[in-house]
Amino acid sequence: MRILVVDDEPKFNDILQRCLKSEGYTVDGVSTASEGLEYLKTYHYDLVILDLQLPDGTGTSLLRRLRENGHVMPTLVLTASSELESKIENFHAGADDYVVKPVAMAELVIRVQALLRRSPVLLENVLRINDLEVNRLTRQVRRNGQRVELSPKEYSLLEYLLLHGGRVLSRSMILEKVWDHSFEGLTNTVDVYIGHLRKKIDEGHDRKLIRTVRGLGYMLDIEPSS
Repeated sequence: MRILVVDDEPKFNDILQRCLKSEGYTVDGVSTASEGLEYLKTYHYDLVILDLQLPDGTGTSLLRRLRENGHVMPTLVLTASSELESKIENFHAGADDYVVKPVAMAELVIRVQALLRRSPVLLENVLRINDLEVNRLTRQVRRNGQRVELSPKEYSLLEYLLLHGGRVLSRSMILEKVWDHSFEGLTNTVDVYIGHLRKKIDEGHDRKLIRTVRGLGYMLDIEPSS
C-alpha cells in the first residue's frame, strides 16, 4: 500500500516516512500543498497524512481540493491545534481522522493501520463493506446475500455513503454530490432519503450500517463486525 505524507517539518516528515516504511508501506513525502496535488495527480495512494500548516496554504484547503477532485482514500490530519472548531472544520472538509501533535509514532502507525483496514474494498466495480455489496456496473445492491431494490436516487445516495465509508458527510455535501448544485428543495430532503435507505438496508438486521452523527451529518459504519 502507498501512503503520501504532506508535512513541512523535515525532521518529522523523515521520521514518519522511515517509520511507515519499516511497517512495509511505500511512502512518498512532500512539504507543500502544491507538491501534494501534483503527487496525487501522478500516483494512486491508499492513504494521505496531511499537516494543516503548510508554506503555500492550509492543509484544510488541500483536503477540500482532494475531495472535490474525487479522491476517496482515507486522510489523516496532523496538527498542533486541539480546538474543537478545527476538528469540526476538517471532518466537514473530508478528514477521516484527526491527530494532535506531538504524537507517538507507535500511536500514529496504529491509526494508519486502522484507517487502511477500514477502507472500502473495490474489486471489479464491486464495493463491499461488511455484508453489504454494491455492484456499480449493474447497480445491484445486496445485504447479507439478499437483493435490495432501490430507486435511482436512493442508489446514488448509498453509493456516495459507501465510497466515503467511515467518514461523516454533512447534509450540504450530500445535496451537492447526490443532487445537483442548483437543488433548492426542503432542508429535510436528505433526512427523508436516509430514512428510506434505513428501511431498505438496515431494517431486519441486527447490525445497523447507516449512522447519524449528531450536529454533523451521516456516515456508513465500516468497522468490522465483531
